[in-house]
Amino acid sequence: MNHYHIKQRVIYAVLALATIALGLASRTASFNAPEFITLYVGDALWAALVFWLVCLVFPAKKISICAMLALSFAFSIELSQLYQANWINEIRHTRLGGLILGFGFRWSDLLAYLAGIGLACVLRHLFELKARKNLSA
Repeated sequence: MNHYHIKQRVIYAVLALATIALGLASRTASFNAPEFITLYVGDALWAALVFWLVCLVFPAKKISICAMLALSFAFSIELSQLYQANWINEIRHTRLGGLILGFGFRWSDLLAYLAGIGLACVLRHLFELKARKNLSA
């Protein structure tokens, strides 16, 4: 692995940690925002986190590949919420299990995932443009 990919991984790790912090903050009582925002910002941030983690594991992959992997994972988790067996519901009722697996399927969550991953893709593209500009300077 070359120096550039190591640097990218550090950036993706920092972005993932920042996204986790923002996502947890969005779920606190002190996050005072309009209901629409509170309903969907956490889901969008969760999906953006999935994107950053995919980029962390596969730093050399194109943005489109990372986006498709992240969307596939996020949509799979959402669809898994249609399955309501006792064993998986017990996992969902833990703090970490609830944050990762969610509780109930909603079509609107899929749109929030698209928005979160889309925004993360734009940010990654901007970072890559800046990195290319710095290399050519």
